[in-house]
Amino acid sequence: MGKTPKLLVTVASGGIALTLLAVAAPHAAAQPAWKPDKAIELIAINAPGGGSDRILRMMAKILQEGRHAEVPVTVVNKPGGGGSVAYAYANQHPGSGHHVVMANKSILTNNIVGRGPSYTEITPLANLFTEYIAVTVKPDSPIRSGRDLVERLKKDTGSIAFGLAGSLGNPSHQGVVVPLKQAGVDARKVRTVIFPSGGAATTALLGGHVDVVPITAAFAASLLRSGQLRLIAVTSPQRLTEVLAEVPTWREQGYETAMSNWRGMVGPKGMTEGQIAYWEGVLRRMADSEEWKKELEANFWTSDFMGSAGMRKQLERDNVETRTFLVDLGLAK
Repeated sequence: MGKTPKLLVTVASGGIALTLLAVAAPHAAAQPAWKPDKAIELIAINAPGGGSDRILRMMAKILQEGRHAEVPVTVVNKPGGGGSVAYAYANQHPGSGHHVVMANKSILTNNIVGRGPSYTEITPLANLFTEYIAVTVKPDSPIRSGRDLVERLKKDTGSIAFGLAGSLGNPSHQGVVVPLKQAGVDARKVRTVIFPSGGAATTALLGGHVDVVPITAAFAASLLRSGQLRLIAVTSPQRLTEVLAEVPTWREQGYETAMSNWRGMVGPKGMTEGQIAYWEGVLRRMADSEEWKKELEANFWTSDFMGSAGMRKQLERDNVETRTFLVDLGLAK
């Protein structure tokens, strides 16, 4: 064995030099990596059947079957307030690495319009992907296209009722109000009914209670395949593929808008560096798995993985842009 290193330290005290012999420890004790010691809760911001619920159930399956997580993984639904109920629930467990939420841009829009926590009150863990919004109607709807929808609302703002999951100003809402604003329609005067999930809004559409529902492209595609809906526009910059290849973009219909939503995981306030590192690693392994890549392709998602630091910068940037957008629409001050 090598000798323990020694260090001579000279300290001046009252004019007298004192030489101390310090014995250095062989090495500092390494901090053990954090790992969960009980079941993990993946928290959905909407009811069963909603976007984050469906995604989290996919994730739970991959995390457990791929053994990316060492403990049981459950999905917990906390709908309400466009996500504010879910974030409040997570923050009832400050510093916990066992409670994480599937977040999207609605955490920003809710706070800006005066509802729900600031992005500074949660812990960013990792961004996973971006997605687009599809504007849907019933197959027998007289509304034949995105342009047709806009022209009808220009003539009579109250003639069409929208069903919206979550809250005003969120990414799904933005997917329809941007072209309306470009056409001079006051989005504040459009009839809009709020539902706890995309599934609930779509059920209302199929029942004839509302006329138009903007939902994620992935959810819309599943309903299009079964003939339950017709799609009149998507918010992507170019047409999407496969079953959505025939759906025109807003840009093709004369409106200069392309809008995407991100999905990522956040935890409660007060998480430790070790907990953040654990989740970055787990989510990175999941994102690199073949099972997850198949889900990305099947759901028209674009991989956009970034860790905690990158996600925090994204939140800061998006918060400024989203506030400007909502103030411009008259939905915030």
